[in-house]
Parts: sequence; C-alpha cells; structure tokens
Amino acid sequence: MPTKKDPKKTTQDSHQMKIKKLEEIIQQLQKEVAEKNEKYLRVLADYQNAQKRMEKESSVREEDIKKRFLLQLLDFQELLKKAAEDPTPVDGIKLLIANIEKFFEKEMVRYIECKGKPFDHSLHHAITIVEKDDCIDNAVIDEVKKGYMLGDKLLRPSQVIVAKKKTEHQGGVDI
Repeated sequence: MPTKKDPKKTTQDSHQMKIKKLEEIIQQLQKEVAEKNEKYLRVLADYQNAQKRMEKESSVREEDIKKRFLLQLLDFQELLKKAAEDPTPVDGIKLLIANIEKFFEKEMVRYIECKGKPFDHSLHHAITIVEKDDCIDNAVIDEVKKGYMLGDKLLRPSQVIVAKKKTEHQGGVDI
C-alpha cells in the first residue's frame, strides 16, 4: 500500500530547499562583492600612486625649466654688468641683444610682423584708431609695442594703431 505524503512536510521541505538555495546565492554574491571590492581598492591604490608619481614628475619638470631659465638669466645679467662697466657700453649691449635673440630663437619665440598688414584681433590689440584719407581700411599703420609668438601660440599681442578710412559728412549724414 502506498504511503501518503504529508503535504505540510513537503511544503516545509520545499521552503527549506529554497532557503538553502537562496543562502548559497547570497554567499556567492557576498564573495563576488568582496572580490570586486578588493579589485576596486587595488585599482584605487594604483590610481593614487600614478597621481602621486605624475605630481612628482611635474614638480621635477617645473624645477628643471626654472633652473634652465634662471641659468640663462644669469648669463644675461653678467653681460649687462660687463656692459655697464665698459666706458663705451655699445659693444656689450650689442652682444647682450645678440645673446637674447639667440635665446628667443632657440625657444621658438618670434616677432609678429604687423605694420602695413590688415588688423587681426587674434594677433593685435588696437590701442587707437586713426581716421586717414590715404589708407587701407583696418590696416595697422603703427606698432606701439611688439607682439610675439611662441611656436604657433600667441605669447603677447602686438599693440597697434589701426587706420580707418575718413568718411565725409554732409548735413550730418554719412555718405
């Protein structure tokens, strides 16, 4: 004779199996979270180390640039002192100017040619505008302060005077 299964016991066994399965899933998920957390902490530590290394390298680079600049400046100072001690300092000043020009050339600093050229707001800073009869409109007619490029980038804009064609007035109306 077949035995009857207790429906309560079967339901209870089923719940216990589900609970056991869920506990296993929870343990697996906790293990995965712990592994991912450990990986995250390693990556974070690597990132922080890389950041510190870059900051240190940047600081060393800045010091090297500063040192190189100051050494050049010391050479210029010595030439200036020699020129100042010379009873006719013209030759010393010429030598100093030549050294400074070589330095600028080496550092890729170049003068912006602007006189007679059209005004370019990306290279020039207009100090004033002068109305003239015999000129090209918006042309640079004079340079107050030289402008320079550092490679392809603007180091300092040229300060210029720009020409504007004179307009004739008749009865208060521009023609």
